This record gives sequence, C-alpha cells and structure tokens, in this order.
Amino acid sequence: MVEFFVRTYRSAKGDLSLRFAAKNEFLFIIGLSVVLILVISFTQIQFLRVLLGLPFVLFFPGYTLIAALFPGKSDLDGIERVALSFGLSIAVVPLIGLGLNYTPWGIRLYPILVSLVVFITAMSVIADYRRKRIKREDRFELSLEINPPQWGKLSRLDKVLSVALVFAILFAVGSIVYVVTTPKVGEKFTEFYILGPGGMAEGYPRELKTGEPGKVILGVVNHEYREIDYSVEVRMGGSLKKKLYPIALAHEEKWEKPITFRANQPHKNLKVEFLLYREGDKEPYRKLHLWVDVIQNE
Repeated sequence: MVEFFVRTYRSAKGDLSLRFAAKNEFLFIIGLSVVLILVISFTQIQFLRVLLGLPFVLFFPGYTLIAALFPGKSDLDGIERVALSFGLSIAVVPLIGLGLNYTPWGIRLYPILVSLVVFITAMSVIADYRRKRIKREDRFELSLEINPPQWGKLSRLDKVLSVALVFAILFAVGSIVYVVTTPKVGEKFTEFYILGPGGMAEGYPRELKTGEPGKVILGVVNHEYREIDYSVEVRMGGSLKKKLYPIALAHEEKWEKPITFRANQPHKNLKVEFLLYREGDKEPYRKLHLWVDVIQNE
C-alpha cells in the first residue's frame, strides 16, 4: 500500500518546516506506468502522454533499479540517487529496445511499453523485498523537506530575488505547457518500407524457384499532416504484376500487408519493384526494390 506523510515541525531556530515522505512508492510508480498504457491505448491526449511518458522513460527504470541495488538510506545520498536514476534510465531503455529487436515483436510502441512496465515492476519487487530485510531506521525513505523562508526576515534584495524566481518558474512551466499543447507542423513525409516475412528488417527472399511465391510485408505510414489516398504497384522486370488501391490513411495512420510475388521463368538478378503513388501522382512518390534469383523448379 502507498503511504504518504506530511509532517509539520519547527526547527531549533523556531522556523516552520514541512517534510513530505512516502513509503512503498513503487506501487505509485507502477500505477502511473499502467495509467500511461491506458492513456496511449484509449486516448489521443498528447499533453497526458508527454506528462506521463517522460518520467516513465527517463526516470522510473533507473530509479527502481537504483532502489533494488541500494536499499539502505546510507548507500547513496539524494542527489546521487536522482542523478543515477536519470543516467541509468538513459542506459536501460536503449538496451531493452536492442533486446526487443531480436524478438518477434520488434521495436514497436506496445512491446516497448510492456517491456518497460515489466522491468519497472520486477525492479520494484526486488527493491521492496531488499528494503524489508534491513532495519526500518536504515531503510531508504523517499522524502522531501521544505523550509519556507520567513518573509519578514528577508532583506529587500532577497525579496526581489524570491519574486523573480517564482515568476521565472511560472514562465518556464507555462512555456513547457505551451510547447506540449500547441500542435506543430514538422517535416511532411511518408514512410514506405519492406519487412521480411517475420516482420523484421531481414529474411528477404533472395532466391526462388519458378512458381514459388516470394513473401514480404509492405508498410506505409502517413506523416503528411492530411489524409491521403495511396496506391502501390508491384513490378517484376518492369512488368506490372499487382496493384493495391486505394490505401486511405489519415495523418499518423499506418498500413501493413503481406505481399506475395512469383516468376514463372528462370531469371538472374530479377528486379522486383514496389512503387508508391499518392492520388494524382503520375510518377512514383517512393520506390523500393529487391533483387531475386529465379531458378528452374525441377
């Protein structure tokens, strides 16, 4: 269970201080990670995606790993934990992506999300287990202590600097909110790619027997900031073999489909072309090709 504490006390000088503490913050972290998956799966609210996605990628993996490695409060100080949490997150996330590249799922949005949630959950369980094996007073506790300044005791310069700092923070937060929530039109382009039969950038057909089908996965992703009707032509040795149309895609929408092609005559270095057209184009917008040797089927 996640427990948060807010304690108010006075220091030796009589100044009022606030101390925020959390026990078992891992359930909170896992909960936010699950909320991120739900937001990505069922909404298009970009601000929430960014707000939840940044700590999910840049902080949570490293924080839970550090917590698992160093459960005691004397192992590391707060600054070291924060710095290492960011640093290790930047190291762990690409390694998880590299591992996914050698799996059937590949480096895609949902496999990455699920893999990071599994990693964060596993590290959280280990960290919680290790904390419970040491004395309570020696356990690391996530806490934040705030000592509000006594306004009447500040000099005029300190007051001016304090007000300026507050306005600077408000301006920075407002700028971030504006940048995140304001849609920006970036470079307009269309992704056009070929994957092998296993959905990876490998395993392309290089040698076929006459009449044997070659299999690939053809993909189109629209980044044109408008809906477009595409069509695809498959040509072998310059001759049209297949035409796929219409492929209507909205902005950021993806289309993937298995494609087969075959040749009935032997041929050395047969050029198999995949040509992408937009509605109204007379010339191909994008071109891809494979070189295939076709041998006689005995």
